[in-house]
Amino acid sequence: MNFLMKIFTWWEGATIGTILWSARNGEHVGTDAQGNKYYRSKKVKEGQQERRWVIYDGANDSSRVPAEWHGWLHGSYDALPESHLPPPKIWEVDYTPNATGTDARYLPAGALERGGKRAPARGDYEAWSPDA
Repeated sequence: MNFLMKIFTWWEGATIGTILWSARNGEHVGTDAQGNKYYRSKKVKEGQQERRWVIYDGANDSSRVPAEWHGWLHGSYDALPESHLPPPKIWEVDYTPNATGTDARYLPAGALERGGKRAPARGDYEAWSPDA
C-alpha cells in the first residue's frame, strides 16, 4: 500500500517521480533533525538563480522546515545552515507540529466542541433586544 501511495499521492511525502527527478537533477546538501532532505540544482544556467527544494520526511507541512533551512531555501544566504549555526540556547524548545485540523488543536472555552459554554459576560455589556 505504501508503494501505491508513493506513486499517486503527494501530501504524504514525495512521489516516485519527485524522488527520481531529485536524484537526477539535484544535489543533496543536507538533512535536518526531522529527516527532511534539502536539495539544490546540479546545473545552473547563466543568468538564472539556483533552484532549492525540500523533500519532507512524512506529511508535506511547510511549518516543519526549521528557520535556518527556511532562510537557505529562500536564498537569504548561500552557505548551508550547518556551516554557521550557533549552538542551541537552553530556552529553545523542540519543534511541535502544526495541530490545525487534528484532535490536538486549540479549542477556546466557548467552542462548540467543548460544549459551547463560556463564562458569562461581565461589565457594561447589555444584549440588544428588538422589543426595547
